[in-house]
Amino acid sequence: MQSISRKKIFFPLNPAFRNYLKLYEREVSLPVSYEELRYYDHSISVYDKEGKDTLWETVFYPQSMMRPIHAGLKRIYSNLKAGGDQAAEEHLHIERIDYCTFGNSHPFRIKIVNNYNEVYDYFYIKIADASRIYGLELEHILSPYWINFLVDGNTLVEEHIAGVPGDQFILHYLDRLDFNPKRIAKEFVKFNERCFVRLLGDMRSYNFVIDITPDFDDVQFRIRAIDFDQQFYEGKRTLYMPQYFKENRVFVELAIKHLNAEVVKQYQQEERAVIARRIKAQRHRIKDLRDVIMVDRVSLPEKIKQLGEELAQYYDDPAYARCKTMGEIIERCLKQLLVKSRR
Repeated sequence: MQSISRKKIFFPLNPAFRNYLKLYEREVSLPVSYEELRYYDHSISVYDKEGKDTLWETVFYPQSMMRPIHAGLKRIYSNLKAGGDQAAEEHLHIERIDYCTFGNSHPFRIKIVNNYNEVYDYFYIKIADASRIYGLELEHILSPYWINFLVDGNTLVEEHIAGVPGDQFILHYLDRLDFNPKRIAKEFVKFNERCFVRLLGDMRSYNFVIDITPDFDDVQFRIRAIDFDQQFYEGKRTLYMPQYFKENRVFVELAIKHLNAEVVKQYQQEERAVIARRIKAQRHRIKDLRDVIMVDRVSLPEKIKQLGEELAQYYDDPAYARCKTMGEIIERCLKQLLVKSRR
């Protein structure tokens, strides 16, 4: 069984990281902060369709606070989705503000609705933790998916990532006859490899979603991470490999049943080759981010030492054991990937 730190430390953003975020237009002035949202009057529990407590609470604010908070949240949504264009704000309204009582980050989830067609969207407001923001930025650069997020002081705003949560997919979708299990297994292998290469940890089934897309002759699946708190924080190598979590066992069993060792190796190499191309295409941004991570403190010395030693043994490369920061370890991972891609 995998062992995740029960209470992960929140790391503040250092000045160099803030300069990086400003350079790439991630840090902007926001009209509502995480701290302001905490001053709610009362709350009620949110239950799912089966009547189970979701561990989210809908929160309510004093009348004097509600209007400015709602106006500020609409402005944040304009910045996040429309580059600051405010034209749509007059026909948007905030339907609900939920607060999560579970986990480390205790986010607020905002439900925003278009008055013209009742189409709704969500976004999240959280504490700005450096580990999480490094995770978001690496996801944006190295994964197949763009990520929208904004930072202001101690406040982080994230877009909603649509898809079926992995644990719900297991319960309600996995056994559908029109779903090809080989395609699901293939995507899990690639997702596993992507997480390991960029050291994104704790990818249990409820920390990722599955995007289901009907294609002209089959249904395609894409797995997307939705929780980035455990970006290169833990010391144990297997915590960065989703295959080792008991919550993901059914996906591992699918891969064992439907894919042989040669095919698994092929999919792993394909994913590494795609990541290598992304690194080359974004080399200037990667360099700027590397310069910040190399000197940042985003884990504990004993965890850095453990991960360096375990990766040195796994890759048969003693250079990992000499790394002094998580930045040095992730740089070594990406450099090794680039070297192998040239062969």
